[in-house]
Amino acid sequence: MTGRVALFHTVLGPVGAPAILLVHGWGGDGREWSPHAEALAERFRVVVPDLRGHGRSTVPAQGNTPTEMADDLAVLTRDLAAGPVIAVGHSMGGQVVNLLAVRHPYAVRSVVALDPAHGAHGAEVDGIPARLAEYRAEGARAAAAFVAGAFAPDAPAGLRTAHVRTMLGTPDHVVAQAYAGMYTDPGAVGIRPHSEAYLGRRPQPALTVWTSEEAAAWERGTLRVPGSRVEHWAGTGHYLHEERTEHTVRLLTAWATTTG
Repeated sequence: MTGRVALFHTVLGPVGAPAILLVHGWGGDGREWSPHAEALAERFRVVVPDLRGHGRSTVPAQGNTPTEMADDLAVLTRDLAAGPVIAVGHSMGGQVVNLLAVRHPYAVRSVVALDPAHGAHGAEVDGIPARLAEYRAEGARAAAAFVAGAFAPDAPAGLRTAHVRTMLGTPDHVVAQAYAGMYTDPGAVGIRPHSEAYLGRRPQPALTVWTSEEAAAWERGTLRVPGSRVEHWAGTGHYLHEERTEHTVRLLTAWATTTG
């Protein structure tokens, strides 16, 4: 219980070790981090929440947005006495951990964002109104179609099906509210000019991994804090942390050791 909503979460690893927070994306839940959490728990205190509206956490009627999710995590890490954390997020979770870093800088030691939901531009921005209308009309069914197409051809067997099922289990209103919270609500930071403004306010070092070479080049131009860097992983689908689990664990271990 965070004092805001009840966030289901698990904690692994030795008490007193540097803390890593692993945050899932839109229509997901913390189970996607299970192999990473087990491996990282050998050296780190690993906190894995389900975001509000997702998984086993409370499902509010309103407010299922990245900003509210970031504020929830600030309270959770405070209540667990886990901060400052190395905040790791995938997709929408990447936006959430960056918002956490900006809004609650005392809670975050550094940030790792994996194919984050920020920096949208061009045709992607042009399509946002139609996609939002579809999500408001059809909810998780429409979002599941996006998820089904988000994997590389050689992604591990069963990964696509697992994520489609998880998205289909996400309440329809959460799907729509979270998408609007990423891109169209007042103060949303998903579109590139707004992303640049909020990333410029982030005081911690950050590592961002993109599957898009263009996005990686753009974000390199936003870096302001020494020690920050951007990587490009070619040939990987959007769920890169699960398509390349061992590589992701090595990356997070090296980053946490350096920044911790």
